[in-house]
This record gives sequence, C-alpha cells and structure tokens, in this order.
Amino acid sequence: MPGAIWAIGETGPDGELARISREVATLVRGLAEVAGREAAGVLVAASPAAAADELAAFVPRVVAADEPLAGGNAVAALVAARVAALVAVEQPAYLVLGATPDGRDVAGMLAALLGWGVLVNATEVGWDAAAGPTVGMSIFGGRQLTTSAFSGERGIITVRPNTVTAEPAAARGSVEPAAAPAAVPTAHSLPAVPVLERVAEAGAAAAIEDARVIVAGGRGVGGPDGFGIVAELAEALGGAVGATRAAVDAGWIPYGHQIGQTGKIVKPQLYVALGISGAIQHKVGMQTAETIVAVNRDPDAPIAEFADLFVVGDLFEVVPEVIARLRARSG
Repeated sequence: MPGAIWAIGETGPDGELARISREVATLVRGLAEVAGREAAGVLVAASPAAAADELAAFVPRVVAADEPLAGGNAVAALVAARVAALVAVEQPAYLVLGATPDGRDVAGMLAALLGWGVLVNATEVGWDAAAGPTVGMSIFGGRQLTTSAFSGERGIITVRPNTVTAEPAAARGSVEPAAAPAAVPTAHSLPAVPVLERVAEAGAAAAIEDARVIVAGGRGVGGPDGFGIVAELAEALGGAVGATRAAVDAGWIPYGHQIGQTGKIVKPQLYVALGISGAIQHKVGMQTAETIVAVNRDPDAPIAEFADLFVVGDLFEVVPEVIARLRARSG
C-alpha cells in the first residue's frame, strides 16, 4: 500500500486532545478513504494515554509516544523529533497538523528534519489521483484563493481550525505505544525550554470558534458603542460576539473577537453580520457557517452574494426590533 497519511495530534495545557486534532484526524481519515491509503494518528505528550485514546475515535490506528520532557516545557522541538524518528521507520507519505502556534512550529521543524515541503493554512483539502493532496489556501491577505499540490510524493500540511467538522469513525481504532527511537534527531538534543507561566487574556469571552451562534459587527456599527447592540443581539440569541479586522484595528473590540483571514475561522450554525461589507478577507473566516444573515444599508455590499438572508436597512433600526421580538417570544 502507498505511504500512509498521518494526523499529528496536539494536546492542550490540561493534557486533553485539542479540538483541532479531532478535525485534522477526521480530514485524514476522509483523505485516506478516497486515496486508498492507511490513516493513522500520532500523539506525542508527557502522558499521552488519554489523548491518544480520544484520537483513536477518529482514525483506525494511533501511535502514542511518551515524552517526559513535554511536561512543563515547550513541546514543538520535542514533538518534531519524535515524529521524525517515527517517519524514518514507517515511511508515511503525508503529515497533517493543525495550523495552531504549536502546530506551525512542529511543521516547520519537521520540514527541516525531513526535507519535505509544507503547504500551510489550508482552508480546504482534497485528493487528486495523480497529484495527491490538493490544498486550498487564501493568500495576499485573502484577496486570492489558490489550490496547490506537492511536486513530490511526500509533504506536510497545516490546516486552519474549523475547516472540517470533527466526526468520529464508525469503529474505534487501536492505540499502540511508540518504540523508542534508535537514533535521536538533532532537535531532541536541544536544551529544554521551560514554560514559566500561562496567562489567560483578562476578561476574555468564551471562544468564538466553539459558538453555535455568532453575531459579528463591522465598520458599519460606527464605533465601540455600536458593539453594544451587537452584544445585545448575541445575548438574546445565546451566541458570541465577533468582529471584522477593521473594527479590531480601530480599537473598537479586542483582537480575540476577530474573524477572517488574519483572525479566526468559525463554523457556527447561525452567523449574523451587522454592518459588514463581506470583503474576501472576512469571508474566508465565516463562509462555512450553516446559515448567514446580514444587515447592511448598502444593497450592493459583497456579502449579499453569499448570505442566505440579506436585509437592506439601518442595523440600528432593524436589530432593536429583532431583539424586542426575541424577548417577547422568550418571555
């Protein structure tokens, strides 16, 4: 059988499997089914058992590597070294990781250790019988969308969060321990870099990546006070508040709420866009929402082309009426 496709798992500070790893594993399983290749997961952590068991719900086989130094230290170099050692033994064809801070670091180090090419920040991944994985990416600040493939038969892909909906496999896979590497790559001999402190953003709201409903504001809300009505509608709908880059750059709302090419990719059931034109940079971050509702005074705003419901009007007139009706119905 041709070389396998591996999902490289990632754990959070609590040791649990990161959400992005569930998405990556789902993607890898789907690619392997189309390509007729083996799908597998690799999990490197100080105590990988629980996370590896969770990863096995998504792929047929998981290799769990104990790495004691990963506890309390920066993990990218350690993970890359262990994965590179496993690659030398098993010879997979493609490695897929989440485009998270750690995932990007691991991918870069693996590229150096293995000499493989990397396709980054994928917003969609397909399979071509002749070319292998095909990777859709947004480039030039979201102004263009490209599809790329590897020139050789090996490669590394990083996938942006919320590109894929995580879905467990029909049958749970097996978990096996990784054998100790016969040769330790040079990255493993680097001094350990301890993590001295983890700081959560003060006053940070719940992660918008997980929200089922998002109400987002753009330049059309007029200023920081305009986000009051955005938050009010979000509360009435039981959702989270999002924003465009223009609103964040203007200082109207913190960066943690930014959605788009340089922010977060979200996939809610309902996305309400208030005063958002729908430029491509923002579109790439929310276009996979199940239902998109937009309110804008400009009937020619680009968002009208892909919104499921487009309301032409002043959001400061439309939204209060919607809120009043929601409250009346819930009361």
